Amino acid sequence: MRFYIRKRRQPPAVIIVALIDVLIVVLIFLMVTTTFKKPQASLRLALPESSHATKAGASEAPTLIVSIQKDGTLVYGPENLPVTLDRLKAKLLEAVAKNPQSKLAISADKDSPLGQMVRVMDAAAEAKISSKTIDLFTKAASQH
Repeated sequence: MRFYIRKRRQPPAVIIVALIDVLIVVLIFLMVTTTFKKPQASLRLALPESSHATKAGASEAPTLIVSIQKDGTLVYGPENLPVTLDRLKAKLLEAVAKNPQSKLAISADKDSPLGQMVRVMDAAAEAKISSKTIDLFTKAASQH
């Protein structure tokens, strides 16, 4: 009978040196990519004021606002003046004559007629208003 002599297998060993090398590389990577916030010295300054200075955005014309209510009624401006479509066209042309860079914001109820919204956009196109935004609001938003 012939017996095979098995060689003893060595238990797997973790090479600590390689592990430490890898951890050092990861640590260096994290240190290089992390930005450190330097404390900034703060000073209280009393800045001079000007009586002729204008606030930022003060030279821009206010946005023209047209609201379309649930029943299709058109309301123009911050005063919420009810207008007809022809009167709205005249108001938009008048506003563009004053400021050619006028912008139009259309606010419409979600149940308002789509055709009325298209008519308002056509009126804005006739007045040569290129910047238009449309905002649909729900019943809860329109009550406030």
